[in-house]
Amino acid sequence: MPVTDRRKAARSKVLDAALIRFGDVSVSCAFRDLSNSGAALDIGKQAGIPDQFTLIVPRGKIYSCTVIWRKGSRIGVSFI
Repeated sequence: MPVTDRRKAARSKVLDAALIRFGDVSVSCAFRDLSNSGAALDIGKQAGIPDQFTLIVPRGKIYSCTVIWRKGSRIGVSFI
């Protein structure tokens, strides 16, 4: 039986570095997949990562994000 995918947009697999920024804090992370509406990020230890933050990615793109889910060292975000 196929698993239903609840994503609103198709995601592309990627592996690229980025920065999570909130207040005066920056945390390194890695993109695992990306779409027009959100992404999955590997962040290692999640302690202290707020539900909303700014994501700074290579080539100067900046996204305002809201955390949709958390699982282990990975979080799923939607772009605001």
